[in-house]
Amino acid sequence: MNHRTLGSSGPTVSALGLGCLSFGGLFGATDTATSLACLDAAWDHGITFLDVANVYGNGTSESVIGQWLASRRHRPVIATKAGIVSGAQRGVNNNPAHLRAELEGSLRRLGTDHVDLFYLHRHDPGTPIAEVAGLMGDLIREGKIGGYGLSEIAPYTLRRAHAEQPVTAVQNEYSLWTRQPELGLLQACAALGVAFIPFSPLARGAFGQPMLDPDQHDLGPFRSQIPRFAPEHWPQNKPYLLAFQRLAADLGHHPAALALAWCLHQGDHLIPIPGTRSARHLAAWAKAPQITLSAAELQAIDTTLPVGWASGDRYNDAMAASVERYS
Repeated sequence: MNHRTLGSSGPTVSALGLGCLSFGGLFGATDTATSLACLDAAWDHGITFLDVANVYGNGTSESVIGQWLASRRHRPVIATKAGIVSGAQRGVNNNPAHLRAELEGSLRRLGTDHVDLFYLHRHDPGTPIAEVAGLMGDLIREGKIGGYGLSEIAPYTLRRAHAEQPVTAVQNEYSLWTRQPELGLLQACAALGVAFIPFSPLARGAFGQPMLDPDQHDLGPFRSQIPRFAPEHWPQNKPYLLAFQRLAADLGHHPAALALAWCLHQGDHLIPIPGTRSARHLAAWAKAPQITLSAAELQAIDTTLPVGWASGDRYNDAMAASVERYS
């Protein structure tokens, strides 16, 4: 496994992280044994960077990682998040007292007194980002976190936060079917020495094999709300994805591994975090950092999936309500 630095002064981590959202059951029924096996497989493949959040399964994903840490000697770099309020009152809360309390809950579930990276999961425009950055600085000085990050934000928020307290990482959706970060956010992170962490780099399963196809699979309650899988958009998207599968086969790669290799080639400060609860699925893409793509192969990918090819938005209006928009 190749390695990259988490920001200009952060720890060294595997070039791929593991997104642990599905341990909480959002994408279908799971169990602790399956999740623990996936974590073991990730470690065996050299993945040392785990990404989780307090709301993933209402704490379930963090608890699974805590159980794994307690029964192994492994010491990965862990990132968790707070700021989204789940349940009937779902929304965003950036109040410093709330964030501090949520961090304490995360530390208890993880069985530790420190996490390497603590994200603001969403920014509430009613709370100045400088106020949030000030809290993060306090938490760093107290030794509770190693650094802090921001998720689903725009370049202007990154610059404002970084001026108050240097940001370690930004986590936004980025893949061959979601490329908005190229319109300023990737560049801002590179200029400031901030790591960029692409989530959903495998397009919510659309780059898997077999491809997550709503014509053949039950998408579940979350992905069924994503417009790109809806009947008015999927027929336009499916031919592009099938063409990408053919290209991957021609190049001798699993389509998920090729999609991740493309992502890694977009900058040394990118550390994608594909998510899975399946050790078998993880094995299909874990060696993506070893893939070197030539200029001709990168061009073939861009020809097959040109910028803007995806039909439909990546979120519906309710999902997108707390996402910062720009450009």
